[in-house]
Amino acid sequence: MSTYFDDAVALLQDLIATPSVSREETAAADLMQRRMEEWGLNPQREMNNVWAVCPDYDASRPTLLLNAHLDTVKPVASWTRQPHVPTIEGDRLYGLGANDCGGGLVTLLMTYRRLVKAQPLKPSRAYNIVYLASAEEEVSGANGVARALPLLPPVSVAVVGEPTGLQPAIAEKGLMVVDGYADGVSGHAARNEGVNAIYEALDDLLFLRDYRFQRISPLLGPMKMTVTVVESGTQHNVVPDRLHFVLDVRTTELYSNEEVFAFLQSKMKKCRLEARSFRLHSSSITAEHPLVKRCLELGLKPFGSPTLSDQCLMSFPSLKLGPGESSRSHSADEFICLSEIAHALDIYEKILVF
Repeated sequence: MSTYFDDAVALLQDLIATPSVSREETAAADLMQRRMEEWGLNPQREMNNVWAVCPDYDASRPTLLLNAHLDTVKPVASWTRQPHVPTIEGDRLYGLGANDCGGGLVTLLMTYRRLVKAQPLKPSRAYNIVYLASAEEEVSGANGVARALPLLPPVSVAVVGEPTGLQPAIAEKGLMVVDGYADGVSGHAARNEGVNAIYEALDDLLFLRDYRFQRISPLLGPMKMTVTVVESGTQHNVVPDRLHFVLDVRTTELYSNEEVFAFLQSKMKKCRLEARSFRLHSSSITAEHPLVKRCLELGLKPFGSPTLSDQCLMSFPSLKLGPGESSRSHSADEFICLSEIAHALDIYEKILVF
């Protein structure tokens, strides 16, 4: 275990020191490819996605994907440390991407390495194993996991290494971003003329504020939608002739994005809606799946996650399980605990060694 732990920490330090903001992950992908080659894992690559397929791949077996992402968000202004200088203080390793999701990225890689380097390879293993370090997760980009998945063997189930406190997230909310528009007629504010686009939109905005969807997910709770941007008007004495708003919709497994959009459009009195995309669906895996059952046997507690990951782009069952805490993600002075890395290596082995 110590060799894999040491290699995981060293690789994570190197990744922190290698800026990899979404769509700018080339250097980090180079690093991952180089390390995987040094360890004899025969990596393949498409743009900034790097993966490896187990050498004993057998098309008659189901395939398990181990996935985590290379990219990070941009550091926020309130960092008190250098985001790209990995620093260990006690049990904590500080650095941008350490928690989201460098810890999962390196521990899943070490788990894959242990599985495929086991001698002799177990012909009775229940799954083929594929490891994928993907790009553009933080922006749900077209050149991330969505570009890589068609190049992999058909996947049956995935473990995604996002920070979950090493508890299995067996459902996560989807996302739909909707633009809303109301039209009016411009006029002079001092005279009784024009049609105020703000007033035209008020009833619809109040509906969006107050409506509650009836189906409640046992894991994810109720659906949530929030108006997050409102733009209208040019100056104080001009009646605004247009209003634009942005609606953030977090769907559960009980609603498709398409269904929700059609319903909301039917309820608008004056506003028209345009969905930016329907592709970021809610995801889930049944509690009866063998991987979930194995988690339960180990005393882990399944839960539903409100945050979005690349699971929304996967057409197969997946669960989210990784070291670190979601609350640390995208925050200043991000860190992961070395003990969490060690624990992840232990938990992954117990779940995935068949």
